[in-house]
Amino acid sequence: MNTLISIIIIFGLLVFIHELGHLMFAKRAGILCREFAIGFGPKVFAFKRNETTYTIRLLPLGGFVRMAGEDPEMIQIKPGYEVGLLFNNANKVKKIIINNKSKHPDCKVISVEKIDLEKDLFVQGYIDEAEGLVTFEIDEKAEYIYDEQATQIAPIDRQFGSKTIAQRAMAIFAGPLMNFVLAAVILMAYALIAGMPVDEAVVGDVTDDGVAIQAGLESGDRILSIEGESVETWEEMTTIIQANPNEPLQFEVQREEQTFQVSMTPQERVEPEEQVVGVVGIYPPTEKSVLGAIAFGFTQTYEFTVLIIEALGMLVTGQFSLDHLAGPVGIYSYTGEMAAMGILVLMQWAAILSVNLGIINLLPLPALDGGRLLFIGLEAVRGKPIDPQKEGLVHFIGFALLMLLMLVVTWNDINKFFL
Repeated sequence: MNTLISIIIIFGLLVFIHELGHLMFAKRAGILCREFAIGFGPKVFAFKRNETTYTIRLLPLGGFVRMAGEDPEMIQIKPGYEVGLLFNNANKVKKIIINNKSKHPDCKVISVEKIDLEKDLFVQGYIDEAEGLVTFEIDEKAEYIYDEQATQIAPIDRQFGSKTIAQRAMAIFAGPLMNFVLAAVILMAYALIAGMPVDEAVVGDVTDDGVAIQAGLESGDRILSIEGESVETWEEMTTIIQANPNEPLQFEVQREEQTFQVSMTPQERVEPEEQVVGVVGIYPPTEKSVLGAIAFGFTQTYEFTVLIIEALGMLVTGQFSLDHLAGPVGIYSYTGEMAAMGILVLMQWAAILSVNLGIINLLPLPALDGGRLLFIGLEAVRGKPIDPQKEGLVHFIGFALLMLLMLVVTWNDINKFFL
């Protein structure tokens, strides 16, 4: 149950922040955002605020922001159609009733001769033969009603494609960007709670079951040298310890004004990629400060980013196989392990997942944010956009291939964790 709750909170937060980035910058550019969704598939919960419907959907596999102009309008009103019109106080059309007009007895029924919902915003047609051809102005925030469901019209200046290249690129890039920001914020909070490691060869704390406590080491002890080799930083000290599992090492230790020798044999610990390292059961010293926490958040986010990019590079060059990738099942299992280790470990894990989500979405692959940015970049180079139908086909094929990859990775996860 703890694993499930952790997954819901972490993934809900990661997806929410990612899609919030898209929403904020799209709205800032003046794009009409019809829907802000967490998940895919059937709606579980929905409410509308201002122009946007906020929904939670059944399948927790991501989310989306549906911007006007990205997809063709589903309702096409052609000459000869009979529609009902409702007006606002300025005598502009505020609602266009497509069907079920009998449920709106106050509407004015018109046989459409000509209608423009994007540029000039008018409808022209006949109410009856005696009145002749009439023209009505349409409000820029008018809605059409189909099966009693209201959809706001999208004038051309509210559509995604009408915005500048910079505005569209920022609306797409903002999603991954917010994941990096979220990771930095989580790591800042971690540093304020747990403190930041100080790069000194000093024992911050000892574990209950390590060789350090058995050898009598205490918090505050400074390691001066190992096997006669002087050490000054935590990294120098741990590098020697990790390189010598099951090998007795002589430590020179300073405690207050006293200096003494102690022998310890690092225990084995198996790291990812089956690498065996030595550990003695000590933690680095820590310090707490607001400015330090801010710096720690950004530097750790950068370091996580570099590590993940390096891993992706190894995957491309064949040094890293698909068996090492984790899908939803694997991430669920790993999250359970992290949750069992405590909130601080879970916070670090959430930051890593957030950075990972940001990087993956920036890959120049169809259906991902990086693929959409690639098409915007091609438009900037060519001076004209790619045919929307061709771009849509590429994204559709890319999405299908990504779903196939997810199925393969998920099957590998099931084999690893359950079979």
